[in-house]
Amino acid sequence: MPTAMDTRSETAHVRPMDAAADLLALLQNTRTEPRADTQLEALTLAVSADLPVLLWGEPGIGKTAALNQLADALELPLTTVIASVHEPSDFSGLPVVGDDPAVQGVPMAPPDWAVRLVRAGHGLLFLDELSTAPPAVQAALLRVVLERRIGALRLPPGVRIVAAANPRSSAADGWELSPPLANRFVHLQWTYDHEVVVRGLGGTWPRATLPRLDSARLPDAVAFARRAVCELLAARPRLVHQLPKNEAGRGGAWPSPRSWDMSLRLIAFATAAGASRDVLSMLVRGTVGDGPGLELLASLDRMDLPDPEVLLADPAAAVLPERGDLRQTVLDGVVEAVRKRPEQSRWDAAWSLLVLALETGAPDLVVVPASTLAALRRDDWQVPAAIERLAGAVSLSQRADRANLAALGAGVCR
Repeated sequence: MPTAMDTRSETAHVRPMDAAADLLALLQNTRTEPRADTQLEALTLAVSADLPVLLWGEPGIGKTAALNQLADALELPLTTVIASVHEPSDFSGLPVVGDDPAVQGVPMAPPDWAVRLVRAGHGLLFLDELSTAPPAVQAALLRVVLERRIGALRLPPGVRIVAAANPRSSAADGWELSPPLANRFVHLQWTYDHEVVVRGLGGTWPRATLPRLDSARLPDAVAFARRAVCELLAARPRLVHQLPKNEAGRGGAWPSPRSWDMSLRLIAFATAAGASRDVLSMLVRGTVGDGPGLELLASLDRMDLPDPEVLLADPAAAVLPERGDLRQTVLDGVVEAVRKRPEQSRWDAAWSLLVLALETGAPDLVVVPASTLAALRRDDWQVPAAIERLAGAVSLSQRADRANLAALGAGVCR
């Protein structure tokens, strides 16, 4: 049996910090769950597309934690480099003089973290605190981000690059990003979701997963992306390159041939993965900026609209868009198609489509198309019965418009 002295001896060997270590281990023991998260989905899609991503957000908002979760979910080793505490030579390489520099030259030795990434063949390179890096360091990062070169080494294709930055107003001795560096990133505004934070502090965080690309949709996704970008830039040539006039704008997302190419790639990936419009909106606006990005999204919406000729060929099988603005565009397109090739059968089919729009959506959307379509009637065309079903809605809408105008006029007179 152990003696009292033995018991005291065993107790004496228990280190005071052992219990603290056990408690810390319990606090770090968390789990993940599948959860719809637009930010995380946009980040994983951009990482899947092998594009450098820059997360913008206030300090302490969870940018670094998101990167750790992403690396764990993708089973990639995470290499974190604090850009602001490094010298330019840490990214461009240090010159190493050999035995005969005149013959062999002077190689640029890369840092140890770059060597480890090359040896591993894959990984997630996290460039943190980018907005506190001075201009000289930002210049040295240009080749790292775009050409994936660090000194004499080239990062393998399996390495993805993600950076994080605080806005200049909340960064310690912050700098605006230089335009050449900013234009190499997909900029994502990182915010917190109250419910996600509360649930995460309770021990359950959302799980990051790579998007599943549908192999059968890959050729169509590429064709769709190329058509979307090319049609917009053909119609709006000034959008090809627009360097913002203010310093803050030049440090964010803005349109250039490089960023349009990035947008094209992201549209293809989002289409093949069946990503939501919110995710696509974050990615496109984070690449070419809000204004050009919204124009591109509007162009994408129009590309998804049904062909007026298909609708006129078989009105009974037609499916109209749910959104009011898109439905209005489709109906206007149908009427325009009849105007270009006026025939009795096409005119009748257009009325059937207007009736469908009346039955499945807001009545006011059919007023203008119905009035325009009625004006296209030829003398020898019989009036279809469908017009009677529309007459009430058109008359009611017109009376409401007149009442609104009268009320407005009375208000002005007062």
